[in-house]
Amino acid sequence: MEREFFLKTHRIGFSKWIQKDIDLARLLWGNPEVTKYICANGTFSMDDIVNRLNTEIFNESVYQVQYWPIFELTTNDLIGCCGLRPYKADEYEIGVHLCPEFWGQGYAEESANAVIEYAFTVLKAKKLFAGHNPNNSKSRKLLSKLGFSYIGEEFYAPTGLYHPSYELESYILHT
Repeated sequence: MEREFFLKTHRIGFSKWIQKDIDLARLLWGNPEVTKYICANGTFSMDDIVNRLNTEIFNESVYQVQYWPIFELTTNDLIGCCGLRPYKADEYEIGVHLCPEFWGQGYAEESANAVIEYAFTVLKAKKLFAGHNPNNSKSRKLLSKLGFSYIGEEFYAPTGLYHPSYELESYILHT
């Protein structure tokens, strides 16, 4: 299926989740390497995957944001997802989940920079929030590269842990 992209970088196309994307959702959130840091038991059941897909579709319909599916432009392969979800008034939470075969190639930073620019320029966000599982040092390094500032710990119910939390209040293009 040919995807429509509403946002692109030089390697990545951003699309929007739709109900027909259940197989792509299963490819991403059905992989325990992807979900090990985002839920308490480390894996998503099929019901969890369906619920996650439905949440993303709902967020797009109500808030015009989601953790958008991202694709490699030259192959149309699913890289993962990167995007926003509502957090507080004029503030969004940013997140990135990548399929393991795309780890370590700069896709997380490239996609997050595009989402940051979109949040501040198109959505007129006042600030962005981010958190990560305390055991995920790669997410901590990414947020630092992106210019986020540590603000403390916040309880994250899906993992049952306190996650290091960060904010980004201004936007400077990182190229």
